[in-house]
Amino acid sequence: MSRHQINDVVVHREHWRDVDDDRPRLECGVCGVWGVQDASAVVALGLHALQHRGQEACGIASVTKTRFHTERHMGLVGDAFSGADLVTRMPGRAAVGHTRYSTAGGSFLRNIQPMFADLDSGGIAIAHNGNLTNFLALRNELVDQGSIFQSTSDSEVILHLIARSRKSRIVDRFIDAMMQIEGGYALVAQTRKKMIGARDPLGIRPLVLGQLGDAWVLASETCALDMIGATFVRDVENGEVVVIDEDGLRSIKPFPDKVARPCLFEYVYFSRPDSVVNGKAVYEVRKAMGAQLSREHGVEADVVVPVPDSGVPAALGYAQESGIPFEMGIIRSHYLGRTFIQPSQGVRELGVRMKHSPNRGVLAGKRVILIDDSIVRGTTSVKLVRAVRAAGAKEVHLRSASPPIMWPDFYGIDMPERSQLMAANLSLEEMRARLEVDSLGFLSVDGLYQAMGAGPRDPVNPQFTDHYFTGDYPTRLLDREIEENGRDVSTRQLSLLVSA
Repeated sequence: MSRHQINDVVVHREHWRDVDDDRPRLECGVCGVWGVQDASAVVALGLHALQHRGQEACGIASVTKTRFHTERHMGLVGDAFSGADLVTRMPGRAAVGHTRYSTAGGSFLRNIQPMFADLDSGGIAIAHNGNLTNFLALRNELVDQGSIFQSTSDSEVILHLIARSRKSRIVDRFIDAMMQIEGGYALVAQTRKKMIGARDPLGIRPLVLGQLGDAWVLASETCALDMIGATFVRDVENGEVVVIDEDGLRSIKPFPDKVARPCLFEYVYFSRPDSVVNGKAVYEVRKAMGAQLSREHGVEADVVVPVPDSGVPAALGYAQESGIPFEMGIIRSHYLGRTFIQPSQGVRELGVRMKHSPNRGVLAGKRVILIDDSIVRGTTSVKLVRAVRAAGAKEVHLRSASPPIMWPDFYGIDMPERSQLMAANLSLEEMRARLEVDSLGFLSVDGLYQAMGAGPRDPVNPQFTDHYFTGDYPTRLLDREIEENGRDVSTRQLSLLVSA
């Protein structure tokens, strides 16, 4: 969802966000288990593995034969769900969990998932990764019909649609709701008798299926399966609904067949390098991106240095392809929390050295190729370049292992508006000058497709979701279209209620 569409939310998110942090913000992570002892503890372990997908908040809902138990907390999974009494607080053989970075709805306690509703057919808890591109249109329609919203999250729309469905069975009501939502999403829902997983018709957001003995697991990435000792079974297919209950697993395909278009940013940045996403090992893909980047933008240099941690695999691939030595010329601190926000510009200038410390012994007197996974606004990049030069580097050549980011995202990635994207507003030479580097190079779109093993990009039917590079959005953007046609979908939206 566009960040400017929900005005009260933008204020509060920008209040805590470090303005010098130039990373694309992660979406969310979901994990659910069915049929295992101490399910809440197993889900908590899965969420630990998915912590990189959202560090703002987390929640778990477990279920017994008679009732649901839910907890939702601001902060990290380890702080919220590490107590020895977790399984006492949250008993049951089935549970669903969520780790969150807000892309729609803001950082309020009332927006933390899983969200729960008590329906006439019983309770349901739902965890959602992604964004609905018709959220505000649906929300306004539901409010007109008398629905009362308790949050500003697009996930609550799904609960209302399920509740208002005229279908008799919960699975049919869930599918009825899916037929009305648009965008990119992966869903895991839990009732007292079933766990339901679903993926959007294009498979933009990932979801995998695993087994833990006789139990079933659904998760955003395979690294969560590895963490809990589960065996990977397969990806949930695009447009598929899987239903798990005491009779086992069944698959439903409610949508017309479409060719999948998974999100490329899962491979560029979001997914953990030890995950396998849509059958492709993320680590190997990132190394292939670096190798292709070397072929496209080679330069004479003494050392290849990654921007840690996400730039490491691409830098390895670049170094192996080019024959230039790989070195850890920048050391990243893993002990700074998001809450460390520097109070003044003068102190903020030192912030990059707290997060990324130049290794003078590697950099001094060297011609350095600096490899990053992507460049968004360029604010972090220029500070890193200055720090590398201050450590004695003779030359700095910056390379991005992804193409220039030209367009914003509406499917679950918190990315700036186009006016704030460096590549959308400056020429290559202007970017090079602003970043204060000797040369600048980006992986081409076709080069990224080659690294994915997909050959050149098919402009008629692209193999992946790649709008942030091409402007080719894979779905209708209804909320955006309404807004651009002069009808402001956000005027009635979301309450002025502010969480303390």
